[in-house]
Amino acid sequence: MTIPTPLERVLQKYSNDFIPILDGFAKEHYTLLDLSTKNPALGEIDITQVEGCQKYVDGIVERQNAKVAYGGYLEQRNLYSGNGHFAGAGDKRNIHLGMDFWAQADTRVRVPLSGKVHSFKNNSTSGDYGPTIILEHELEGMVFHTLYGHLSVASLNDLFVGKEFQAGSIMASLGTPDINVNYAPHLHFQIIDDMGSYYGDYPGVSTANDLKYYANNCPNPNFLLKVD
Repeated sequence: MTIPTPLERVLQKYSNDFIPILDGFAKEHYTLLDLSTKNPALGEIDITQVEGCQKYVDGIVERQNAKVAYGGYLEQRNLYSGNGHFAGAGDKRNIHLGMDFWAQADTRVRVPLSGKVHSFKNNSTSGDYGPTIILEHELEGMVFHTLYGHLSVASLNDLFVGKEFQAGSIMASLGTPDINVNYAPHLHFQIIDDMGSYYGDYPGVSTANDLKYYANNCPNPNFLLKVD
């Protein structure tokens, strides 16, 4: 049995209830989405293309009578295949470090717990996050961060380092594929223990060789959100 890290224990204790991260949807509106390499249903679908990915997501949401598809923590995916942003000299980056929430563009994003802006940036390279916001939080003396990627450009308006957001407040909205650099609309949400020197960005996909470090530094967002 894996022993929770100190941050994981703090996140678990924060709330016993589901915490909505997208505005207007209750827990029953969410359905689990499998984009992993182990999903045989993806064998005939090119999810690296916006249209193919969107069609598959929409089909899952419709069949489950849901409104939001979610999942992806430590999921190995083909979604990044062929994109130079994820290529390397050796081991390729294809293991997802956050949790994704697939919903319509312009869906509003809620802050799951109070914090202040650490940094923000439009990571506009194809395959990256697009507009990104990182918040800093402190719970029980522990400082950590949350990252929100694939946002609209308007989400970065009027931001400044140190700006405070209260839990449950609206902070941003989801971007369209042309803005979120070639993905079907969704929120990438990631919890980060040690940000290091990163500013407005942090790796959201890992190689197998680096996974032990990143899995420890980026705990499962469900410890906090309790979507399952």
